[in-house]
Amino acid sequence: MVDTHCHLLLEEYQTEEHLKEIIEHMKDHKMITASTNRKNIDETLNIVKNYENVYGVIGIHPDSVNDGTEENLNDIEEHLHDEKIVGIGEIGLDYHYSKEDREKQIELFRKQLLLAKKYHLPCVIHSRDALEDTYHILKDVIDGSFPVVLHCYGYSVEMAKEFLKLGVFFGIGGVVTFKNSKKLVEVVKEIPLEHLLLETDSPYLSPEPYRGKENEPARLIYIAEKIAQIKNIKVEKVLEITTKTAIRQFDLT
Repeated sequence: MVDTHCHLLLEEYQTEEHLKEIIEHMKDHKMITASTNRKNIDETLNIVKNYENVYGVIGIHPDSVNDGTEENLNDIEEHLHDEKIVGIGEIGLDYHYSKEDREKQIELFRKQLLLAKKYHLPCVIHSRDALEDTYHILKDVIDGSFPVVLHCYGYSVEMAKEFLKLGVFFGIGGVVTFKNSKKLVEVVKEIPLEHLLLETDSPYLSPEPYRGKENEPARLIYIAEKIAQIKNIKVEKVLEITTKTAIRQFDLT
């Protein structure tokens, strides 16, 4: 299995010992840990060096838009050459609480997308209550030269089909197992398996039957089982295809 989006950070798992235990549960699998701000970019760079099966994506999340200085962006660009850094993320747009910094978010989003485009690297995108801007910016920038993943996809199946036309991949996490996730279930049903990627967003969004508890990458299997149920195929097929897609798109070794 490949968990294409988790947050293996001490600020999330509190102690080094607990974090080691979480990673040990996935010793036969791969994980991609995502940064969100300037501080945990450094932690991401450190952890991918210490664990063979952990890779990283680095970037500035819209909630940390003030970290998007030229100095920090230059630092991100320098580390894109690191062996275990496999993409840019978690970046994007989030208007859930406020649109006051909308223009700053859009500017930072575009700058990081162009970095992904420049180096032909995967780009992992967070989009919340920002559908229209996300779609139009991606439509403008995407040219097929770099993979784009919509992390924790939360919009309609109709828009999923529009994003699919752009060649986008969809990160599917624990939400798909929730009883009220009818919209996401429909997305999984309609979008080809080849464009779905498994993710946990650990330590958040733990799937059923662990909803509300601390999440971890090993619970990826519950998401795979739910996708298999929705598509009426064997879970082995889900794991085979999503793993191949993840390895190919993120160039995992």
